[in-house]
Amino acid sequence: MKQLNSTLQKLGHQTDRIGNIYDLTKRLVNGDCWDLVFNIAEGLHGIGRESQVPALLDAYNIPYTFSDPLVLSLTLHKGMTKRVLRDLGIPTPDFAEVYTEADIMNINLPFPLFAKPMADGTGKGITANSIIRNENELQSVCLWLLKDFRQPVLVETFLPGREFTVGIVGTAEKATSVGVMEVILNSSAEQGAYTYENKEHYEDLVRYRRADGEIAQQAVEIALAAWRGIRCRDCGRVDLRLDASGIPNLMEINPLAGINPVRSDLPIICSFYGISYKELIQMILESAAQRINLKE
Repeated sequence: MKQLNSTLQKLGHQTDRIGNIYDLTKRLVNGDCWDLVFNIAEGLHGIGRESQVPALLDAYNIPYTFSDPLVLSLTLHKGMTKRVLRDLGIPTPDFAEVYTEADIMNINLPFPLFAKPMADGTGKGITANSIIRNENELQSVCLWLLKDFRQPVLVETFLPGREFTVGIVGTAEKATSVGVMEVILNSSAEQGAYTYENKEHYEDLVRYRRADGEIAQQAVEIALAAWRGIRCRDCGRVDLRLDASGIPNLMEINPLAGINPVRSDLPIICSFYGISYKELIQMILESAAQRINLKE
């Protein structure tokens, strides 16, 4: 990512682009080492793909930015994450997991429902058909997701209200929100969800705006409680949506959020609050440095 590389250099750091996990493995075996790895690797294969690079770095005692392997494995699996959220008392929609066709018949949740792949991001597998209103739609959508994405399906109670995303920087009690953004779908967008299509063509289909006020503050409090409870680190994003009663419910935690300065939600949030891309990267580095110094 050229923008990240150049920003790190502007901040006075010497950079070395490693590549993917195969490149990292070769270099570790050859004895290469770094003071800090700025980890943006989402991995290549498997349910634990986001945790693989951090696990390797832990094995070689090399510090890195963002969350540890446990957090990254957990949060990629949306069903397991929701179990932890419920234990923490965080509001999140009721859900069921579909691993096989037989599991569809055992879902006992009121319609409308919402279905998506269990372990994907960037809206993959989310379309206008993800909102499910009857048994026939439930069957067809779940079977399509099982076949095309080759992973389990998460089925949740549909959240009909406004959608927000909260940017977070820091670790544990030092974590703080850098801002809240509301996601608003234009009339030409796929309605009801921040779908893959809407995200890919956000310039024409989506409108973003800074969110303030009581609802935004509630979203921040819920997001920070989840961030601290799951022990996420350094920087990320939490997505929430209002339920039928107007209460923010946590949909997903993104401890390895995208940081493209133009397209990614987190830098867009920062721009609404006067935080430059350079300042965001510096905040991430400072959080990681504090953890390393404290040997957390």
